[in-house]
Amino acid sequence: MSITIRIKRLPHGEGLPLPAYQTDRAAGMDLLAGVPAQTRVIIEPGARELVPTGIAIELPDGYEAQVRPRSGLALKHGVTVLNAPGTIDADYRGEIGVILINHGAEAFEISRGDRIAQMIIAPVTRATLTEASEIEATARGAGGFGSTGGIARP
Repeated sequence: MSITIRIKRLPHGEGLPLPAYQTDRAAGMDLLAGVPAQTRVIIEPGARELVPTGIAIELPDGYEAQVRPRSGLALKHGVTVLNAPGTIDADYRGEIGVILINHGAEAFEISRGDRIAQMIIAPVTRATLTEASEIEATARGAGGFGSTGGIARP
């Protein structure tokens, strides 16, 4: 399935490639850092930073964009998207920003054009909530946070 999404390149995004799928079956498009060419964003261990992308999008009604971490940054550097997945609603028209956090042991440097996150386009299901005095019981009940079993250890 494919949809068309209008994208606006902001002045500080000029010259950067637009988000793109890197393979034919990729679910996410890479988002790039839209920081000025001579600027380096340094994220110290434990710190977070809002990184601009230099783009804004116009999503059709019934869709959202999800901003998710890149697995390579997480594995190699401990850098991830803090509010993963970040949600871009269909009525938002501002710049896409990515909140990155450094869980690694060393400072992490971001330069213009670095791939910092991925964006997934997904359909949205809206629910109607109906208040009830009781809800159906299940075998699990209110058990949560590991109540269905832990990790098997040898």
